[in-house]
Amino acid sequence: MMPPTFESRIDLAPLEQQVRAIREAVSRVIVGQQEMIDLMIAAFLMKGHVLIEGVPGIAKTLAARALASCTDAGFSRIQFTPDLMPSDVIGTSVFNLKTSDFAFHAGPIFSNVILIDEINRAPAKTQSALFEVMEERQATVDGTTYAMAQPFIVMATQNPLEHEGTYKLPEAQLDRFAFKIIAHYPGFEEEIEILQRFTTRSVEAELKRVQPVLAKAEWLRLQELVQQVRVEPQLLNYIARIIRDTRQHHALYLGASPRAGLAVMNGARAWAAMHGRDFVTPDDIRTIVVPALQHRLLLTAEKEMEGLTVSKVLSQILDQLEVPR
Repeated sequence: MMPPTFESRIDLAPLEQQVRAIREAVSRVIVGQQEMIDLMIAAFLMKGHVLIEGVPGIAKTLAARALASCTDAGFSRIQFTPDLMPSDVIGTSVFNLKTSDFAFHAGPIFSNVILIDEINRAPAKTQSALFEVMEERQATVDGTTYAMAQPFIVMATQNPLEHEGTYKLPEAQLDRFAFKIIAHYPGFEEEIEILQRFTTRSVEAELKRVQPVLAKAEWLRLQELVQQVRVEPQLLNYIARIIRDTRQHHALYLGASPRAGLAVMNGARAWAAMHGRDFVTPDDIRTIVVPALQHRLLLTAEKEMEGLTVSKVLSQILDQLEVPR
């Protein structure tokens, strides 16, 4: 007996083709790290921001640059430092002697793809400059509001080990990131491939060879396609139960927000579309839960001292909930 086939309501072939092209382009400079790359692509498709955490030297920044090189959209990189001011990010009004008036000079945040390197090196005053930009996609300076260009995505990196000269990101800012992606060391075979691939050529030279495969207008169209992916009522209920259980779990001091539930839903939509489906499955949701929630939850002091992690708590919650059929 042949398995049942489902006719897609929307044409996802262009999206699948673009995803394959992006993966191939990024693989020119990144060996392995496929889960990280796929989650970053999902964030592109769901209009979400990404926080990438990992030790130095495992291609966090390089992956973001390679992904940005795959589009013809504007790209801006901001190196966060302890002396960085909000005006260095947003921009400032400058007095024009000829017109005797103030003119706004936009900062580097006014682009399409924003890479913020070592985001936790800037103090809270500078971090606060990102709140309005990341959530409302606009910036208000001297009473005037300036809209961000579309599409707009912030990709930020941080090092979890080094604490000298770093600042903990506020919970309100962490909640504005759709995903927190943990980058890991490559496997042994991947390590060998890295050494072999870049024996005769540099990483920078290979990065320059990455050509745009996704036009800005096409990127916006793919984002609209993802919004059409179906999420059945029982799956919306499943997401809501996951969010509710994070707020009631005895090991968690801070549970997930409604914004977190939206991130799970939209992330699952993007994941489904990337795999050629116009409907979300429970597996899509379970795949997205940890990257979408692990940075938004806080353990109680007692459980943190016991060595429990947020990802383990989320695994417990998923294991205890009945999966919709």
